[in-house]
Amino acid sequence: MKFTVITLFPDLIEGFLKEGLLSSARAKGLLSVETLNPRRFTSDVHGTVDDRAFGGGDGMVMKPEPLAAAVEHLREGADRPHVVVLSPQGRRWNQALAEEYVGRGGHVALVSGRYAGIDQRFVAEYADDEISLGDFILNGGEVAALAVIETVARLMPGVLGNRESAAKDSFTNNGLLEAPQYTRPREWKGHTVPAPLLSGNHAEIEAFKNTLSVLRTLKLRPDLLAGLSEQELRDLGLN
Repeated sequence: MKFTVITLFPDLIEGFLKEGLLSSARAKGLLSVETLNPRRFTSDVHGTVDDRAFGGGDGMVMKPEPLAAAVEHLREGADRPHVVVLSPQGRRWNQALAEEYVGRGGHVALVSGRYAGIDQRFVAEYADDEISLGDFILNGGEVAALAVIETVARLMPGVLGNRESAAKDSFTNNGLLEAPQYTRPREWKGHTVPAPLLSGNHAEIEAFKNTLSVLRTLKLRPDLLAGLSEQELRDLGLN
């Protein structure tokens, strides 16, 4: 799968991708991530990419022309990109959307806004999707772009060392939070590892983890259970 991040700060992207599993995935050819700076497509000596907002406002707005030219440049390639604008107005990013994008595959262009936002005419003309990390504001879309890339990449075959890791993550297994994890030592500062995890009985361990997963979700994220049907709740032992 290929990502192109359209950004005024490509070093923010490249620095993150130099470490960890994403670096390994790129080296193995499992994942392609490139950056494209819209300043390349400006015509003035200053490389102007923003201007004052019509109607007033407290910040500058990214101009549509450089962003449009960047997308058109990508469209000249063999793989027409799916253009995603990262903005507070977008669909809330979650595990289900990450799985949707894995299934989509192909080439995804992530447009990272800056300043007070992006001229709406570019969004209307070029955006195939709008994505938001949540109900908060970032200085720009780069952090959101990296979050999208990482959540999608870790679902791709070969990126994680253990194929089962992603399947047991929070929000993936029945949409619940993952059960708490423990390692050595068995006792630490008066806290002991729950006995069922030490039993060696795989069925008992799995049942215990499922119970902890349900209880943890009830306590910390009961909203995750709100959309479940009566049968699904019964299957979890909650109805």
